[in-house]
Amino acid sequence: MSAARSWGASYPSASTPGSGCNLTGPEYVSRFIRSAQNLGVECLLRTTVLKASLDKRILAVNGAEGILDLSAKAVVLAMGCRERTRGALGIPGTRPAGILTAGTAQRLMDVEGYMPGKRVVILGSGDVGLIMARRFAMEGARVLAVVEVMPYPGGLSRNVVQCLDDFGIPLLLEHTVTRIHGGDRLEGVTVAEVDKLRKPVAGTEKTVECDALILSVGLIPENELSRDMGVILDPETGGPIVDENMETSLEGVYACGNVVHVHDLVDHVTASGEIAGRSAARYALGEPPRLKRRLLVKPGANVRYVVPQVISGEAPVTLHLRAKRPERYVAVKVGGELSAFRRAVKPPELVTISLAKRVRGKEGTVRVSITKRSKR
Repeated sequence: MSAARSWGASYPSASTPGSGCNLTGPEYVSRFIRSAQNLGVECLLRTTVLKASLDKRILAVNGAEGILDLSAKAVVLAMGCRERTRGALGIPGTRPAGILTAGTAQRLMDVEGYMPGKRVVILGSGDVGLIMARRFAMEGARVLAVVEVMPYPGGLSRNVVQCLDDFGIPLLLEHTVTRIHGGDRLEGVTVAEVDKLRKPVAGTEKTVECDALILSVGLIPENELSRDMGVILDPETGGPIVDENMETSLEGVYACGNVVHVHDLVDHVTASGEIAGRSAARYALGEPPRLKRRLLVKPGANVRYVVPQVISGEAPVTLHLRAKRPERYVAVKVGGELSAFRRAVKPPELVTISLAKRVRGKEGTVRVSITKRSKR
């Protein structure tokens, strides 16, 4: 499951199949599948990895071959991310049919050909939830509201416009679902305003009659295998700590995409996959890409996290970071030196900074900060 956009995806790389084209999600994926087939890459489908060990031994299973014991020279972790479910939210009420995660609703509509409901409430305004609001509307359902606990949308601004505004779907900021109603089938939900601590405000409750509640309440990098291997994880991203070659804390073990941190765009997922794949191939061929100098990249003012967390400071590298709070007219500084100006930063939108020149690190640490600047 990816937080990446699924419509109009493009990636301007000469090595990417279909580079420079605007593609739907299925078109984008199919070109990579054909490319892998043309290169003769062996793909084990319907295969589950049960265990990955420190010595790069992979225990897997499938219906055709049974238990597989594989030994690798290099490993790339690319398990993606998973959705938070109702159980993680603790919403009071019954357990009727009609409460689905956005990913489950996507599968029912795209693969199985079923409509999960006709009167829909979506909890959470992340990109997947926004896209599903549009999808329901296009399929003829009535989307009654997208409910968001934060004072700002959780997805990209263009998705708010294209998926909600263009279809007349209301966005209720600083609201949440406080109760679920129904027996065998969902009959409605109670929606209430929240205070600054994101707690429901008494007396603001209202009942919305609906037959489907779609949960788009966050994605979590899928890192159980990483943890079992002994890979060090970043508590803020939930994914492995990686260097500019996408190598984890374990030599010869690389990670990419949403298993490292949840991305907004499939373009960035692809770029990290190319770096990890290239690095793993070099390692397997006995040409490991090692950093001559190791600088720890740490979040500073108004920065929640930065990836990669380790750089050499010698080679060009792109940093991905998220702001803690919205701010307009800001300067992004790396190691105290100005790297870029931004008209605005928002927590839901990933900020990318390309570093081309040498980075100076004080005692092996570089701080990345977002600070206010005067309006130009």
